[in-house]
Amino acid sequence: MPMPAAEIEALIRAAIPDAEVTITDLAGDGDHYAAHVVASSFAGLSRVARHKAVYGALGERMGGVLHALQVTTGVPT
Repeated sequence: MPMPAAEIEALIRAAIPDAEVTITDLAGDGDHYAAHVVASSFAGLSRVARHKAVYGALGERMGGVLHALQVTTGVPT
């Protein structure tokens, strides 16, 4: 069963409360998404650490109900 974009966004916001999250369904199948996550709490973190925070928010869903997630992160300017 595909995972709705709204659920992905809610999970990321719950784990990273200051995040601005944009989710895009890349293939229209509910399995392949892109997430753009901007948060002031990312300041000073490496790109890898930021991505780990996003993937950590999704837990066991990655590789399960959520097949693929392309992540980009940033800090507010």
